[in-house]
Amino acid sequence: MLAEKDVKAISGWWMLFFLVAVAIASATLLIGAIPAEQGVAIVLWLLVLIVALACLGGLTVVNPNQARVIQLAGRYKGSIKEQGFWWVNPLTTRRKVSLRIRNFESSKLKVNDQDGNPIEIAAVVVWKVVDTADAIFQVDDYEHFVHVQSEAALRNLATRYPYDSHREGDTSLRMSVLDIAHQLRDEIQERLAKAGVEVIEARITHLAYAAEIAGAMLRRQQASAIIAARQKIVEGAVGMVEMALDQLSAKKVVALDEERKASMVSNLLVVLCSDREAQPIVNAGTLYQ
Repeated sequence: MLAEKDVKAISGWWMLFFLVAVAIASATLLIGAIPAEQGVAIVLWLLVLIVALACLGGLTVVNPNQARVIQLAGRYKGSIKEQGFWWVNPLTTRRKVSLRIRNFESSKLKVNDQDGNPIEIAAVVVWKVVDTADAIFQVDDYEHFVHVQSEAALRNLATRYPYDSHREGDTSLRMSVLDIAHQLRDEIQERLAKAGVEVIEARITHLAYAAEIAGAMLRRQQASAIIAARQKIVEGAVGMVEMALDQLSAKKVVALDEERKASMVSNLLVVLCSDREAQPIVNAGTLYQ
């Protein structure tokens, strides 16, 4: 395991001025030594000029939210995270790593939920690199690693919960949005920690039944909605009937025996619970006709 460390880089501007001055001076002296046929001086100033020009290859630029991972002869020397113009050993290799916040949306995955129903699911993951050494040296391609492990975590999460809850309070993919998002983020973070990646946010962006069962599941949802609506209607109707009987009795509008009360309750429930408008009938006789 390699621990990330900062490398001490020299200011690129000072080094640029110094190397340019050395190159100009050595070139001037080299030109002056050639007519005098000073063999040793020619070789010396030629070497100085070559070295100065080669050292210009050590100049490197680090942009905001970017890092450079420095390697020398296969060994990790450190990382430059501070933006600016720097000079490092020209013999080193410098690999660019973006520290910006990035996101990607997974493809629509077809998996079976906890109940065995085939569903389609996709998620968006927001992430960034926080450890350049782990991102470069612990995995081959950290961007590809993020994509593959995020989709694997999404598949695993989808199999642990049902698409829809069958009882109130149960966790489901459709109803428990925030809870599922937090669990998805934590599971992806656990997988990506070894690659030096921090997961900022993960949320499901697409959730639907697979095409082969979508029709049947839609009818089931419609039936559940109708049952729930009917329950509310019956509860309200019973309350209204109870209120009507209490007020008729309290205000002594009419005295009804048990048989007439039962008939009135039946008629009121039919009127209140029917999905069609009731047809009024005027009773022209007495109450008992």
